[in-house]
Amino acid sequence: MAFSVHINMEQCTGCGNCVIACPVDALELHTVEPANKEKIYAVKNGKSVHLDVRAELCGGCGVCVNACPYDVIRLSGSGEMSALSHV
Repeated sequence: MAFSVHINMEQCTGCGNCVIACPVDALELHTVEPANKEKIYAVKNGKSVHLDVRAELCGGCGVCVNACPYDVIRLSGSGEMSALSHV
């Protein structure tokens, strides 16, 4: 794949805007309550938050980047220009 999706999980709130906006369902948001300290998830408001990217489905369109109100998603590689052109 010529691009990759980077998500700053330390700043992600788990709002789900990117998941809803993705036209190919390449993103999945998991929240687990109560948060289990054994899992490698970010913990927000007592819930563990994990965002999975299915790279095989992602087309690098950048819709998720534009949908994120917290600016925590980045594309790198050939998809980067596509995402920036939507801003």
